[in-house]
Formats: sequence, C-alpha cells, structure tokens
Amino acid sequence: MPKITFDKDTRAKLVGGLSDYLRTELDLEVKGFDAEFLLDFISERLGPYYYNQGLHDAAALYREKLEAITEAVWDIEQPVKPL
Repeated sequence: MPKITFDKDTRAKLVGGLSDYLRTELDLEVKGFDAEFLLDFISERLGPYYYNQGLHDAAALYREKLEAITEAVWDIEQPVKPL
C-alpha cells in the first residue's frame, strides 16, 4: 500500500482539526510539529485499517451491484418454445 499523503491545505486542516479536538475534548494543547507528528502516526498506524475497511466495503458493494445486474438480465430473458 502506498504511503498515505495529503496535500498542504488538507494536511493543515487535519492538523488543525486534531489540535482542536484534543483541546476541546481532552483539554490537551497539541500544536505545530507535535500535532503533525501525531497525524503522521495516525496515518501510518491507523490509516491502513480504515483504507482496508474501505476496500472491503467497496468490494461488498460491487458484488451486491453485480448480483443485482445479473438478476436484472435474467429477468428479461425470453421464454423459449421447444423445437
């Protein structure tokens, strides 16, 4: 799996959101490089779990849609008379 990366603006939003959450919910002041290092940890260690779950969810949805299409095709099958 490739390393999870974010563009500069997205990374800044994520770091800001993480800092805000830690301050409001846990009364912790984590800013700047510390917040960036925490985001990197989350991305590297937890990110693959979310990524893999997303793949599993997408595969399940794909199978479900493919089954629905297959059923729709069989629904329009024409009856045949013996020759």
